[in-house]
Amino acid sequence: MQFMAHQKIWASFYNAGGNLINMERRKALKTGGGLGLLGLFTAIGLIRPGMAWAKYEASAFDAKSMAETLDALGVVTPESNLSVHLTVPEIAENGAVVPVSVASFLEHTEQIYILVEKNPNVLAANFVFPDGTESFVTTRVKMRETSSVIALVKANGKFYRATKEVKVTAGGCGG
Repeated sequence: MQFMAHQKIWASFYNAGGNLINMERRKALKTGGGLGLLGLFTAIGLIRPGMAWAKYEASAFDAKSMAETLDALGVVTPESNLSVHLTVPEIAENGAVVPVSVASFLEHTEQIYILVEKNPNVLAANFVFPDGTESFVTTRVKMRETSSVIALVKANGKFYRATKEVKVTAGGCGG
């Protein structure tokens, strides 16, 4: 009887695909190895603390109008540029999940901002790129109503933009 109880306990550690204990061990080794490499790279200076954190610009994210947002970002007059590619749907059936992709083919792209003109908060996203990084982002934003979506790119200290209008049939920001 006691043997049957032990057999049930050990059986719970196995699954149909093999030994569950070894699977957990592999997962622990992968995680530990990854953390070890992260520590090593940090120790030798390849990764600096805070390097991977997104830059948060509170005044720009809290701004309620396009003029306030551009002022908070330090933008004077962004130039239209064909090297900034903005991909958005013409019609968004659900404003809660509007896909947005931005690619910048400008040299030394520093940041990409995604702005939605008629949202309660105009600045929807901000991405920072270390030098030498491919400057491409894809994300989803919420849109309250039909509005212009603006990709604002900072490269070499100057701002460039691409703009497209998205028609929203069902609002996603409380609309």
